[in-house]
Amino acid sequence: MSKKITHIYKRDGSLVPFEKDKVTRAIYKAAAEIGGHDLELSQSLSDKVVAILENNLPKEIPSVEEIQDIVERVLITEGHDRTSKAFSAYRQKRKELRDKRHSGKVSHLPYKNAWETLWWNIDHSCETVEKLNAHVKNGTFPKLVSASERRYSEEISNIALAVEEAKKRGVKVVLIAGPSSSGKTTTTDRVGKILGKRDIELMKLNVDNYFYDKDQHLHDKYGDIDWEGPEALELPLINEHLKDLVEGKTIHVPRYDFKTGTRIKDQTDELSVRSDQMILIDSHYGLYDKLTESVPSGFKFGIYLEPLTQLKRLNGDFVEWTDVRMLRRMIRDLLHREFDPTKTVGHWHYVRRGELKNIIPYIENANYIFDTSMAYELPLLKHCLFAFMPSTVEAYKNDPERQDAYVRAKRVYRLLNEIEEWTGGDSVVPHNSIMREFIV
Repeated sequence: MSKKITHIYKRDGSLVPFEKDKVTRAIYKAAAEIGGHDLELSQSLSDKVVAILENNLPKEIPSVEEIQDIVERVLITEGHDRTSKAFSAYRQKRKELRDKRHSGKVSHLPYKNAWETLWWNIDHSCETVEKLNAHVKNGTFPKLVSASERRYSEEISNIALAVEEAKKRGVKVVLIAGPSSSGKTTTTDRVGKILGKRDIELMKLNVDNYFYDKDQHLHDKYGDIDWEGPEALELPLINEHLKDLVEGKTIHVPRYDFKTGTRIKDQTDELSVRSDQMILIDSHYGLYDKLTESVPSGFKFGIYLEPLTQLKRLNGDFVEWTDVRMLRRMIRDLLHREFDPTKTVGHWHYVRRGELKNIIPYIENANYIFDTSMAYELPLLKHCLFAFMPSTVEAYKNDPERQDAYVRAKRVYRLLNEIEEWTGGDSVVPHNSIMREFIV
């Protein structure tokens, strides 16, 4: 008699509830790596995995590794050899990342850039929460804003010069990448304006138009859609169009309607590239290998953006970069998507998982790394968000399945409690500041 699987053992030995949806998601994403987007088939295959688990395992509680072994076996026996290879490659990559973490080696972090930011903060007396708060209390906050904005503007000019030099070398595609709320919109706009004065135009290929229809995406048990991975995009078509553009051909870009979550039938936009133009891809996944694999590396110039905040908290820990970006996105979602900040925190696990898998590991593909942190931003972010934080923490406090959201909410709430709020209005912030994306 078969036994229903209710729990599994993780690699660290901890016991967690078994969720069949995670098996479906793993199969679906492996298939997506090779261009497959059949959700019903993924669900059917995960049913077979569960049946084997419940009928053949000698023990009631299996391990993660045993489940993954069965997934590979089912994929092979059901004739999905290529998907099985993609799933196996993903397992191996995750193992290598775990081995690096366990060995004490941390890769993909831009230490040099973070170190430069720390020294800048020290020079401007804002490397600790106490010193940042002193700027607010002592009336020197506007001076800190001006100094931070000058630093950002100088770096924008440096990027524009680097892109101009790249074009002279024959580069045709500019990739601006980085995790959520890293400031790509403002940075791209300001770099483009400088290049325009030098007779170079960045012609954007909006990869958001290449999303698959929403019925081909996975939904979790809360009804939330995981839009945060490159497999949500039709990568083969993107690469076909990029190859055509680089070769001087005209393409027809699909139109995506985000209200309906579908492409607009029979509607496309014609696109081609002139000699004075460079193709721009402004995307979280701009450096992801498979997004632009049809373009030779010598034709690409990659820029990676990240707010490398260097601020020591009262307990001696440094502020986590991901927390700064989550605070930014909470405000942006509220302003532009009418999305409650509590929901942003609840969705952040998708964002973070996508970053760790598909964005951060590809920093090494960047030609230029740009720190988009603003030394003065937390007092402003507190002014916009602090009132929402108690209810956000409370929303996830007693939900055992959303403890990841609770931990994040509690951590940023404690951080904002340490920060002195700026109540002097946003007139100190320039109209073209990167912070205009993230403040009310």
